[in-house]
Amino acid sequence: MKRSDLKTSISRRGALKGLAATTALTAMPMRAFAQDTTIRWWSPQGAPAQVDAYMTQIANFEAANPGVKVVFETTSDEGYAPQLAAAFSSGEVPDIVTHLPSFAVQSYYAAGLVTPFDDVIQMIGPDDFYEGANDVFKAADGKYVGTGIGNSAANMLWLRTDLMEAAGIDKAPETWDELRSAAQAMQKDGIYGAPLPYGANSMTTLIFAGVIHQAGGQVFDTDLNVAIDSQETRDALEFYASMRELCPPGATNYSWGEAITAFVSGATATGIYTGRVLGNVADQNPSIADHVTCVKYPTKAADIAAWTFNDFPSVFIPAQSQNIDVAKNFAASLFNP
Repeated sequence: MKRSDLKTSISRRGALKGLAATTALTAMPMRAFAQDTTIRWWSPQGAPAQVDAYMTQIANFEAANPGVKVVFETTSDEGYAPQLAAAFSSGEVPDIVTHLPSFAVQSYYAAGLVTPFDDVIQMIGPDDFYEGANDVFKAADGKYVGTGIGNSAANMLWLRTDLMEAAGIDKAPETWDELRSAAQAMQKDGIYGAPLPYGANSMTTLIFAGVIHQAGGQVFDTDLNVAIDSQETRDALEFYASMRELCPPGATNYSWGEAITAFVSGATATGIYTGRVLGNVADQNPSIADHVTCVKYPTKAADIAAWTFNDFPSVFIPAQSQNIDVAKNFAASLFNP
C-alpha cells in the first residue's frame, strides 16, 4: 500500500482559519473596571491542555483589568442542560458560557435567558468573521445570541494506516460496505474495528443523525417537518446495528470522551471525532502519530454526498449575569491571538 494513497491534506492553517480572531485584535481596547469583580466562566471543555490555555487567557485579562477575577468552572457535555436549568431557575448563573451548540443558545435566547451579543461582535470586529459565519447565531429579532468560539466537523473518520497496510487495505473506505469490511479486517489482536457510541447521550444522537444523512435521508425536510420515517432511516439503523460487533463492549456507554480515547489509545483501528485527535495522539500516544490520517465519513453509496455535523460551539452571556459589561469584555478577549 502506498502511503500517499491515504494521505489527507490536513492544514493547520486551514483548521484554524475558520476561527474569527486575527492579529488585528491585539489593538482592541478593553474597558478598565475599578472595583473588585469576580466573573464565572462555564465550559464543558476540561482537557488539561485546554484548561492550561484558558488559564493563560484568564491571566492576560486579569492583568489588563485590575480588580477583575475570572473563575473557570467545568460542566459536562451531557450535564449542561440540567446544570443551566438549575442556574437559570435560581438566578445564580455563570457570567459567560462557552462550547454549547448554537441551537441550544438560540433556545435559551428565545426564552429570554441570554443577552444579545452584538456588542461583543463589534468589539471583536465584524470584518474579522467570514461572511455568514454568524448567521447561525442570528435570532428572529435580528440580534445575535452569541458567536462561534470553535469550528469542528464532529464525524470525520480517523484511520490507522499501519493497521490498514497489515490487513491488506490499500485505500480509505468510501462506502459503508467498505468501512465494515475494513473494520472487520483490522479487528484482531485485541484491537476493535470502530468506537461508535451506543449510549443514550448527545454523541449517539448527533452521530446517528449524521448516519441518516449519509444514507441519503434527512431528519427534517425543508419545511422543518420531521422526515425520519423513511427507507434511508431504516438503512441507517441497519448499518449502525451491524457495526456494534466491531466496537468495544463499553461502547454502550460511549460518549465523546470515551470514543476519542478508544482511538487515541490504540484500542480501535478507526475513530470518529474532530481534529482534536491529532493533538491527543501527539500528547498521549506519539508512537502511532505517523500512522494516523482522516477522511470524510463513508456514505451508504458512492453517489451520496458526504455529510458532517458542525454544532458551531458558542460563547454567550446569560441575561441574569450581574457583570454583563465585564463578561462582554472578557468574551471579546477570548479572540485575542
